[in-house]
Order: sequence, then C-alpha cells, then structure tokens
Amino acid sequence: MRQRSSDSLSVLYVIVCGSSSAFRATELVGLALSEGWTVCVIPTPSGTKFIDVASLAHQTGYPVRSEYKHPSEPDVLPPPDAIVVFPATFNTLNKWVLGISDTLAVGLLCEHTGRRTPIVAVPGVTTNSGLDAHPAFQHSIGQLRDYGVHVIYEPDRYPPGNQVPCDVVLSHLDPLIGPR
Repeated sequence: MRQRSSDSLSVLYVIVCGSSSAFRATELVGLALSEGWTVCVIPTPSGTKFIDVASLAHQTGYPVRSEYKHPSEPDVLPPPDAIVVFPATFNTLNKWVLGISDTLAVGLLCEHTGRRTPIVAVPGVTTNSGLDAHPAFQHSIGQLRDYGVHVIYEPDRYPPGNQVPCDVVLSHLDPLIGPR
C-alpha cells in the first residue's frame, strides 16, 4: 500500500454512477483514506440508489452530495486535486463528452476536465450488453482520452465488465498528480 506523506494530503473526489458495481466505491474510498487522501463522494442521482450515503458520509467526514447547491449556500466540500469516476456508466461518459452538465457529478467532471484536473475514469459497462459495442461508447472513451482524461478500460484484463481493482485505480493517479 502506498502512503501519502502528511504534507501532501490531497483532496480526491470519487464520482459514483448508478451501476451494480457502485457498491465497490466504499472499498475505493477506504483505500484512498488509508493512503492519506481527503475523500469526498459525489454520486450521480442514480448512483445514490446503489451506495450507502450515510455510511460514506460518516467514513469521509463530508456530506455526500448529488445535487447542485443553491448559489447563496457555502460550498461544504474542498476543491479536488484529483477525481476518480468509479464506476463510470455509459450514460455519464456520453453526457460528459458532450458537456451536458445536468447533474452535479457530470457538471463537476465537465468543469474539471476544462481545468485539467487529473481525472481517472473506470467505465463499468457490462461486457456483451450491447452498450460496450455501441459506437457512442467507444467514441466517448477516445474523446475523453483526447481531453486528457485517463480512462482505464480493459475488460479482458479485468473481467467481468472492467472490474478494475481499487488499488490499481489509485495507482493510476500517481503519475497524473506528479510530485507533491
């Protein structure tokens, strides 16, 4: 396990989409916390149905936000130094590429893609569902890579459906954030 030094504590946003593998975000959050990250969880509205919001809020010490705040309300989350989208669904990937920021999660992804914040996306599309072969899916993965997003999509290496281990996901952040 890699341990971040206390002088390099960084904020990691974990964007969780509505998927049957969304429960794995709890493991990712725990591992990131153990490595010294400050973690904030932002699920898509559908993602809230697949996670234990109260448990993740308790685990991170921050509210789990899935909706935009009112402009007059203070922002309760610190700004991110890096973002992981885990799992990234077909819907979220395609909206993100097009800049459709109709949810807080996708809005943050669009904003931070423009800011060049280090982002790792882990698509969690069920292999052979038809979605993985849809032209928009492959196009979106290519576009995100062109935008500078680090996409981990190797379903043959991480079956079924790109179940990338959490430690592998976090290890992909290291070269993106550089020396701290």
